[in-house]
Amino acid sequence: MTNPGRFLPLVLLVAVSSHTPVPSLGQSNGEDEINASIHKFSQVYGAIEANFADKVDPDTAVYRGAIPGMLRTLDPHSAFYDPKSWQLMREGQSGHYYGVGMLIGAPRNEVVVMYPFEGSPAYRAGIRPGDHIVEVNDQKITKPDTSIVSGLLKGPRGTTAVIKVRRVGTPDPLSFTVVRDIVPRDSVNYAFWIQPGIAYMKIEAFNETTSHEVDRALAKLDESQIQGLILDLRNNPGGLVHEAVNVADRFLHKGQVIVSHHGRSSNEQKFTAPKGERGPEYPMVVLVNRGTASAAEIVSGALQDHDRAVILGENTFGKGLVQAPFPVTGNGALMLTIAKYYTPSGRLIQRDYEHRSFYEYYSRNEGHSNEKDMKKTDGGRTVFGGDGISPDQHFFDPKLDQLQRQLLGRSLFFFYGPEFFAKHPAKMEKSWTPDNAILEDFKNYASAHKTDFTPEEWNKDRTWIADRLREELFVTAFSKEQSDRLVLENDPEIRKGVDALPSAKALLDKTRETLAKQSHPGGLQDR
Repeated sequence: MTNPGRFLPLVLLVAVSSHTPVPSLGQSNGEDEINASIHKFSQVYGAIEANFADKVDPDTAVYRGAIPGMLRTLDPHSAFYDPKSWQLMREGQSGHYYGVGMLIGAPRNEVVVMYPFEGSPAYRAGIRPGDHIVEVNDQKITKPDTSIVSGLLKGPRGTTAVIKVRRVGTPDPLSFTVVRDIVPRDSVNYAFWIQPGIAYMKIEAFNETTSHEVDRALAKLDESQIQGLILDLRNNPGGLVHEAVNVADRFLHKGQVIVSHHGRSSNEQKFTAPKGERGPEYPMVVLVNRGTASAAEIVSGALQDHDRAVILGENTFGKGLVQAPFPVTGNGALMLTIAKYYTPSGRLIQRDYEHRSFYEYYSRNEGHSNEKDMKKTDGGRTVFGGDGISPDQHFFDPKLDQLQRQLLGRSLFFFYGPEFFAKHPAKMEKSWTPDNAILEDFKNYASAHKTDFTPEEWNKDRTWIADRLREELFVTAFSKEQSDRLVLENDPEIRKGVDALPSAKALLDKTRETLAKQSHPGGLQDR
């Protein structure tokens, strides 16, 4: 499984609803224009096949060339999946797979272990972050192709993978015999008390088990004790729409609209809270950023439009296109945009993509309000559409300085980890922090890897460097999950979210008052 977080760009998951019909590719209506275009394509392909200097692979020409090229003229999210990529996508939505349970990447053109998942077969075997994979089941790894290695590591439950790695400080390769097992990829890995009465929960994606995981996490916390909830949807790329609906349903009233969609050939469909009111009604703050997309925007928009939560952070990504799967011969699939998503107030979630390149579309997030798409929440607040979900309160991460960008951009914290544990035991106390000697060693390591900085710059960032170093080393000493917990407990945006809970309570009280007035029109009172 390749790394979606620390070294590779964000990949937006397609929002697919279980309620969306799965059509098949059939014949067109036989319009003259379409037939003429197909005839032209056949002529061009025939000329290429007959005259190109090298032998032409039809699958490459059509599936990797013609079809993707055609889809790029439509929108940024319509896509063609060959059988392998389609299987991987469905696997990601299932919430589990069978394998050894670790994330791999190739940040320096070598396939390395980014980290094993806590409790997985690879974790139990003792495989560490930074281990360079050189062989799997006698097949030598000669290319930095993570998809090939990922395929070798996965397999039926109970089968064996013999993994050979090179580890810093160990002269000979190490061999690990790992028995493949089910690897759950939970979407709710973090739910804990920030302080008495204030709970925190992070949803990392919306897969087939997300709503059940949310129920389980809140039950474990004892939801009756929650006086305020911080719901973290930052960098949540989306996923399954019906799971987003199920999660929003938990916090809304029965019958409230969660999202709707319609398109040229798709009638309007509204998704409402089927059950609603499935727990105590406490103030909520939802954390979002530019990596919050698709199904995560549906939840954010619904909670905002119904004045159920304060939204804190940056403008979300703005991915509000509905894709439906069209099966293709050979077990591939076409994911074609058939409609657009709208929040309960009628705001368009999708941002503009017609007047910019795909690069600009994926890299830009200026957060402009679309004055032409102005709507009102249930309580009368003004909200805007057409550019993702705009937060009620803004929060921006501090900009990195030059030294910080160098250290993170070159993955020096990650690659220092194996160097450190080659000289130190992999066991630590959770109170451990790097001392002056370790910071000086890391400073020398950074200098040796052509990092430019002045003594003043280093001293200015010293505390920041110590914190990042501790977080990285904790991945090996404990687990990635434990390291992430450390990061979250010291996250300034989460603290800002706690500060925003009184505003969320005032919003919730006003919403209750509005609903009470609607229940008793004309000022009538019970006697």
